[in-house]
Amino acid sequence: MKRYKKEGIDIVDSHYRQDEKKWTLMEKLLLGLTPQQYVAQALRNPFNWILAAIFAVGIPIILGRFIFGLSWVTHSSNDYPWGLFLGFGLFAMVPLSSSGFQLGTTVEIFGRHDFEPIERLGLLNGLLGYFFAVVYLLVDLGQPWRLPYPMVVSFGPAAVLFLVAWHVATYLSVQVAEVSASFFEWIGFPVGKRGVRKITLGLTVAGIILSTLHQGALGALFTYAPGKVHPLWYSASFQWLHFFVSSLPGGLCMVIAISTIVSKTMAWRCDDRFKENLDKLTIALAKGASMGLATYLTIKLIGIAHDNEWEYLATGWGQWFMLEIFIGVIAPLVLFAYGIKNRLVGVVRFSAVLTVFGVVLNRINTAMIAFNWKLAEREIPHWREAIISVTIFAIYIVVYRFILYRLPILYAWKTADALEPATEKVRVAKAYASEERLAVGASYKTKEEASFQ
Repeated sequence: MKRYKKEGIDIVDSHYRQDEKKWTLMEKLLLGLTPQQYVAQALRNPFNWILAAIFAVGIPIILGRFIFGLSWVTHSSNDYPWGLFLGFGLFAMVPLSSSGFQLGTTVEIFGRHDFEPIERLGLLNGLLGYFFAVVYLLVDLGQPWRLPYPMVVSFGPAAVLFLVAWHVATYLSVQVAEVSASFFEWIGFPVGKRGVRKITLGLTVAGIILSTLHQGALGALFTYAPGKVHPLWYSASFQWLHFFVSSLPGGLCMVIAISTIVSKTMAWRCDDRFKENLDKLTIALAKGASMGLATYLTIKLIGIAHDNEWEYLATGWGQWFMLEIFIGVIAPLVLFAYGIKNRLVGVVRFSAVLTVFGVVLNRINTAMIAFNWKLAEREIPHWREAIISVTIFAIYIVVYRFILYRLPILYAWKTADALEPATEKVRVAKAYASEERLAVGASYKTKEEASFQ
């Protein structure tokens, strides 16, 4: 798209072209390009070829999972019930998606409108993270058409899984409504946008309640298996709190990482407001993430002290635990402090990536590596399970990119008021060109008459 933008092609950022003609839905989907141009720019992108290779291998295996059963793609058993589909897809994707309720709360509740340039990116990150966590869950469970059964038919309000299912489903609906405002702008449905804006405060409050509940409920799931998770990753009194607090820096740092990627790979789609405020907002998000990391580290140490598990730090498991804490908590804290103090945005972004990695490592450790730690044999994920996990994540990237290219997430949708000056310029230019043509015609006519005489 950079190439076409340099050539002067119209960028779709309003309902009308520069020549005042209205964009059709197909033209919006094709980003203002012809079908030939769109295919050509897609083929020129080497990343698309990598995605195509992943899909060529992974999608048939996903279909095979539903044909041949779960045992065809995983080594999961009664001893190791949670593989990559849940260890990574659910337990890791959900905390990295907490940005939705955090940025929504910041802007809509606390009135920090300076975060508006990045608010929609945080909301979209939350929506897609939760949606694909559900996709991973459906691949693990199978029979997706029976998803409503445990939620509607077989009630179990005392079960944590029942609460998690309802929390995720309800919060996913809330996030769809929050992101729909940008979709209504894109399709030209102002009534829908106004309707969403009227209930934004209610949606934000619901998001706070639901996200807080189910982030903690995911941690509470492990209280069903006391003694199976290593004591350094398990605390009956603090398990829900560990999961909730660690999700706060995880979601903010995920937004920092995503905003960094999009600013480098799709700068043509970012407007001036997003570009000019990105560094400042990155520092601001890092401050919030730092407080979350410091809180998590404190609560983690309190949990170990409360359960008196200090002796495990001298074992091999303790070394692995301290490596996780150092990479995912202490090192980012130090780098955040240095980067924020000296306004080094690059250091802050690197620290954010470390934090995201630390959150993912913590969830995989809790759900898989440190699970059944007393057993001699460890469960190694099946190669088909790994391929399916990578394939679903690749689909997540494609959907993320598809939406960012089109919907007004990284840029502000130009309304009729914003377009009026540009439209006036077009009219003036047309009038000037018309007058110029008339003047040239009159001059030519005068010369022709003179030569005739």
